[in-house]
Amino acid sequence: MSYFSVKNIHKTWETVTVDFSLECEKGTMTCLLGPSGCGKSTVLNIISGLEKNDEDWKSKLEIELDNQRIEKLPPRARNVGMVFQSGALFNHMNVVNNVAYGLISHGMKKKEALARASAFLPDFGLEGFDRRMPQTLSGGERQRVALARTLITQPKLVLLDEPLSALDADLRQRLALQIRKWQKTMGFTAIMVTHDVAEAETVADKIVRFSK
Repeated sequence: MSYFSVKNIHKTWETVTVDFSLECEKGTMTCLLGPSGCGKSTVLNIISGLEKNDEDWKSKLEIELDNQRIEKLPPRARNVGMVFQSGALFNHMNVVNNVAYGLISHGMKKKEALARASAFLPDFGLEGFDRRMPQTLSGGERQRVALARTLITQPKLVLLDEPLSALDADLRQRLALQIRKWQKTMGFTAIMVTHDVAEAETVADKIVRFSK
């Protein structure tokens, strides 16, 4: 039995229709590979609960994670973490507060959450970055903070929506290798969207190809 499965994602636009199902084993990285505008990010948004299936397909959607059906749960109750292309950091918070945010929102006391976040930063090459503000970070540093903020809460599934596409080619390759290393070391299950073949081949156990 698979650790994660989604059946009957269905979304239609004027020129594109996404009809998608997927199964993933625990501790694996699956890449959704294809050109922009083919529906890859929509798949992640529907899995996370940020977007809905087409109206006449809503009742057919099935999402199961670690033997629990989650398609009817609100996004925050699904135990799914998401990293966006922009990083989506809180610009009014420093790095350690950004990383601690998820722990605090899950009920952990602020002092304990900040201590845990500070101890977590060196694993992402961010030692000494506690008081830095997002506006002072490079693109690669911002994405590492975003990854740390997501992974510190230990979600059962991590969704990565083109997290490297805004970076230059050399940095993108290095961070792709680092993401693969973290994924193997921490053992998290992930689905990553990309349009870069080399990137997909670097990080993925399984590649699903999309076309327009």
